Amino acid sequence: MSKESSPRGDTTANTYIDVGAETREAYEISIKSRTLARKMVGNANAEDRVKQRCSIAVGDFSMAELMRFNNDPIPAALAALRAGAPIITDIRMVQVGIQKKGHKSDVICALDYGQEIATERGITRSSAGFIALRKKLAGSIVVIGNAPSALLTLCGMVNEGIRPAVIIGAPVGFVNAAESKALLRTIDIPSISTEGTRGGTPVAVAALNECITIHIEESGNAGPGHRV
Repeated sequence: MSKESSPRGDTTANTYIDVGAETREAYEISIKSRTLARKMVGNANAEDRVKQRCSIAVGDFSMAELMRFNNDPIPAALAALRAGAPIITDIRMVQVGIQKKGHKSDVICALDYGQEIATERGITRSSAGFIALRKKLAGSIVVIGNAPSALLTLCGMVNEGIRPAVIIGAPVGFVNAAESKALLRTIDIPSISTEGTRGGTPVAVAALNECITIHIEESGNAGPGHRV
């Protein structure tokens, strides 16, 4: 475990904020889920926090064993959030799922860019979108929950010198999903990924949303009533 990933104050306390829980029932569900996840996954550091949330997102604690953290991704994500770096997603489901409160980062979707590139090259729209967004990628937070092709394209761009701040890569499926994530773990960019074919939008969204939660806790910007 890296020094940057060691326990830090409220990031592993028995109370934490849940910005998305805005009613009593929502708080009760959040408390019960997180309490169980802490027992099953552990609660030693910020990486455990991410594992807990991803396990809750898919209703399966075995997901925690599939999570991989390379090159201190959580400190990198927190620094990028403090800087207001753009968050770039592969599909709209990921874009919609990302928490919009508590940070100043724009959340944009690659599918809204690069249609001409996709047509000309015969590649997926998500891959084309990342190519079109080349100038925005430096210092960005990339979240890929569905498209292995986009992750493969992004890894190629990193090898050409593009430097996102952090990449959350959790595409799901039987075609290039495992391979794209294995490739991600070979490059020297901070990353959160899943081992094998499992993953998907809920995992990718949960990983970033937990980083956003930790960012809000550390910034002290949570409003009253958000702590559970």
